[in-house]
Amino acid sequence: MYYFHDELNIFEKTSAMLTKSEKTFSIIFAIILLAELICDNIESLNSWHYLTKPLILISLIIFFLNQQNNLDTKSKIITLAALLFSLLGDALLMFTNISSNYFIGGLLAFLMAHIMFILVFLRKKNTHKKASFLILFLLIYGAGIFYFLKDGLGELLVPVIVYMMVILTMVITAFLRNESVSKMSYNLVFLGAIFFITSDSLLALNKFYKPFKTAGILIMLTYAIAQYLIVLGLKKQQ
Repeated sequence: MYYFHDELNIFEKTSAMLTKSEKTFSIIFAIILLAELICDNIESLNSWHYLTKPLILISLIIFFLNQQNNLDTKSKIITLAALLFSLLGDALLMFTNISSNYFIGGLLAFLMAHIMFILVFLRKKNTHKKASFLILFLLIYGAGIFYFLKDGLGELLVPVIVYMMVILTMVITAFLRNESVSKMSYNLVFLGAIFFITSDSLLALNKFYKPFKTAGILIMLTYAIAQYLIVLGLKKQQ
């Protein structure tokens, strides 16, 4: 639990350190997220889901493009690629009821998004930081999730294993930014990575193990918070 101690009160710290533009965007983002949660879970409003879901990433992309002057050019491009791949993944996953190919496409899109996040996190890697305990913890966690998923994966067994290893690596590289960037930037990005793995775990358990009633709300809520925290954290990198 040592690695997570500083992240427990992150929301209070973040609220106090947001600029005026960040607070304004945060309110807009919360409204868009709330609209998506409502439209996706009320049958009479489901058609609006095809607008509200993409708006989550579109709003983040617009915010990032207008607020990322502190990042070097290469980091900007890689982060933008991660967000665009995420937007593509969101779009593809909206049509999984039509064909399973859309799920595979979404999986590949998010795989690329995680690889892009890994690359941008590694640009601020603290070479003196060790992550042995975190790696062990994540491997145990990943093995536990896989135990529940394995019987329902079928032909997606190998792709899901690859995806799991990549997202675990994303969390590790987020941790390795510790003490090479500002404390706020590190906390936001690392917590965002934790929310991301939580969201993907919930999605996988719901799809391949056992569907549960609040899955849609929890998956989208943790996913949107993850993307928001990572973008905000990268903005505060320097």
